[in-house]
Amino acid sequence: MRYVEALDARLSVIGLGTWQFGSREWGYGPDYAKKTALELVRRASELGINLIDTAEMYGRGNSEKICGSAIASDRASYFIATKFTPLLPLPPVVITHGYKSAARLGVQEIDLYQMHWPNPAFPISMQIRAMGTLLERGLVKNVGVSNYSLSQWLKAERALGHPILSNQVHYSLLSRKPDLELVPYAQASSRVIIAYSPLEQGALTGKYGVHSKKTGVRRVNKFLRPQGIAKAAPLMEEMVKIADEKSATVSQVALAWLVTQPNVVAIPGASTIRQLETNAASADLELNDKEWETLASYRPF
Repeated sequence: MRYVEALDARLSVIGLGTWQFGSREWGYGPDYAKKTALELVRRASELGINLIDTAEMYGRGNSEKICGSAIASDRASYFIATKFTPLLPLPPVVITHGYKSAARLGVQEIDLYQMHWPNPAFPISMQIRAMGTLLERGLVKNVGVSNYSLSQWLKAERALGHPILSNQVHYSLLSRKPDLELVPYAQASSRVIIAYSPLEQGALTGKYGVHSKKTGVRRVNKFLRPQGIAKAAPLMEEMVKIADEKSATVSQVALAWLVTQPNVVAIPGASTIRQLETNAASADLELNDKEWETLASYRPF
């Protein structure tokens, strides 16, 4: 496993996203939350993955509870990131929710506490201010944001008066907006881009065709609709070619393209131990400059 070191943090370039922990919309069944999810978090550590990303809204707090149970016996091996849902991002609310997240996780300090998205009804300075209080109290080690533009990220950092380590954004070979400003800024300023949905819920695995059955949240994924699959076909053909040449999987090529870039980490989910192991191995998959640029040249959306 490779790691990104930024400010005082050290994050594995492949993390584990846990949106699916305790959530019914993925259709994984009750045994997933009771057993598989715990096994995934523990196996992640064995593979060198320390970044575990969750949020208070995932499974209405159940994801945090599951993660907390999984890391309890080996807390020091993990970099735990969670997120506050900013429906009412007033300082007392943020502070209260921070303590509740820490309790569900069973930790005294949250490695990375992130604002899940910017609420347009409130000034960014107000939304981020309470994060400073949590830093001062030692409940939070690092502050992050999610779904922020560069200008919002910079505004939040000025208001906080402290470096904001990361911005968690939708980023993949099919979702390229972070290329424009966010990735260059992170690389120039020792910050981190955390890429969520890096495999687009399976669209970048080669698993789904036009006639494949999609269930749960995948039914509304534009990349998995027939027209989306058709648009991405030339890119997928190139990915298959590279994967075959390297004895890798298409999903590993998709993840490697992201984490080949400095200061970019990815947090794919996993439904099985085998998927987790496949994802982890992508950290060691090397793409040369020509391969990386060829993939980057495709912009189907």
